[in-house]
Amino acid sequence: MKTNAEGSKAKTICVVAAIILKDGHILAAQRGYGGYAGYWEFPGGKIEPPETPEDALIREIEEELKAKIAVDSHLIDVEYDYPEFHLKMACYLCSLKSDISLLEHNAAKWLNKENLYSVDWLGADIEVLKALEDIL
Repeated sequence: MKTNAEGSKAKTICVVAAIILKDGHILAAQRGYGGYAGYWEFPGGKIEPPETPEDALIREIEEELKAKIAVDSHLIDVEYDYPEFHLKMACYLCSLKSDISLLEHNAAKWLNKENLYSVDWLGADIEVLKALEDIL
């Protein structure tokens, strides 16, 4: 278990994130709830036992975006310390198999290489953006 800046044990949360690619753009979603509402992220969520990361991602995208995806390949694993918890995030390149409908997010944008940093991303997602620069 990681230790946070105050020296206490930080809870570790394991999540998956979908980097949904379409025509040279990636999907960014604005959080609509919780302490980080208003920040932008890649959609996804927590892995529930006994799910595989891929199964969790397919379920989470169905719950959050009412969309079907194909999980194409693993991109990067990110570990990031937020003040309240330590995040372990497995990120996968995905493609849409249906349209999206926002069920949990305030907004969504398709971003390309030129405007990738035009939204206020959550800290953990910045590492993912660096990995995407060579793909977009």
